[in-house]
Formats: sequence, structure tokens, C-alpha cells
Amino acid sequence: MEQNPNQAVATRLTGPPVELILTKHLLRRAWWIAPLIVGTLGVFRGSDGAVAAAIGAAAVIANFWLSAVLLAFAAKISLALYHAAALFGFFIRLGMLTVVILGIGQVMELDRVALAISAVVCHLALLAWEAWAVAHGRERELDWAN
Repeated sequence: MEQNPNQAVATRLTGPPVELILTKHLLRRAWWIAPLIVGTLGVFRGSDGAVAAAIGAAAVIANFWLSAVLLAFAAKISLALYHAAALFGFFIRLGMLTVVILGIGQVMELDRVALAISAVVCHLALLAWEAWAVAHGRERELDWAN
């Protein structure tokens, strides 16, 4: 297939870093979600559950932030690096989370059930809230979402 010379092919992304904008929204919403999860698990699982829930929520929030920084950095360089950062960055961040959680588990006793519940609920709640906000045009910073 022959390429039309008048067609531009994007080799890198320009414009505002969408990943960082979305993560800023997620972090703003985490101020509401994380205390709710920590408090709920604290009621049902005790103080150990609250501590584990806080660690789980912090791990999820850190993972979102690290992902955004990595993708925004890679997007400015090239689309190939952006795609590699998305794919391999996921596995690297997953490995880092595993090492950190296991390391914390070696230093102190964790309520692993509360940790797992908080990580899953926090992740899904933040993603669902952000998806809802973007779908309903609540995010004015994203010109493609309006």
C-alpha cells in the first residue's frame, strides 16, 4: 500500500499531557474514596484492617501516578516508546507493587484481606468515577471530552 505524501503520520504526541490531566482528576477523587474505604474496612476489620486498607489505597494511587508520569514522558518522545511504556510499564509497575507489598508484609503484619479489598475497590471506584465524569462532559480540561 502506497502512502499519500500529503498525509501526516504522527510520530509523537503533542498537546497537553492527557494522562497527567486524568491522573490529577483521579488524585482529587482519591481524597473522597480512600478515607471511605479505610474507614469502612476499619469498622469491619479493626485497626489492622484500616492500616492495610490505607496501604492498599496508597499503592493504587501511586500506581496511577507513576503510570501517568511514565506515559506522558514517553508520549513526548515517540509513539513507539509510548506503546512500549504502556505495555512493559504495566508489568514493571505490577512487579514493583508486588515487591513493595511483600516487603511491607515482612516488616509488619498486614491484614491481607483488607489490603486486597481496598486495592480492588479503590482501583475500580476511581476508574468508574473518572469514566463517568468524562462520559458526561464533567472534565472541561479535556477538549475531546466536551
